[in-house]
Amino acid sequence: MAVKIRLARGGAKKRPHYSIVAADSRMARDGRFLEKLGTFNPLLPKDSEDRVKMDMERVQHWLSQGAQPTDRVSRFLEAAGVMPKKTRANMQKAEPGKKARERAEARAAAGAAAE
Repeated sequence: MAVKIRLARGGAKKRPHYSIVAADSRMARDGRFLEKLGTFNPLLPKDSEDRVKMDMERVQHWLSQGAQPTDRVSRFLEAAGVMPKKTRANMQKAEPGKKARERAEARAAAGAAAE
């Protein structure tokens, strides 16, 4: 059985609240899980202590049993110092495309020539 440590969504519409659970990877996101390991409340400020709560002893147990954390949960574990930081691909989706860059350069050149 492939076990994942992942988030299960709860809360009302537009008011998310997540449980950090150990679940079989074949189960639905909000479906059956093996054990609840903590909570995550994204509505709280980032520096709040209550934003992410985890039972580290049980998390360590599941990791030792071979459970794989999802990307979001692994970020929580990295912040808690349980896992080493991974290098992630910094996608360049936010950068403008080739034509937009050319237009911006042309606009900058025209502005420089006007001065």
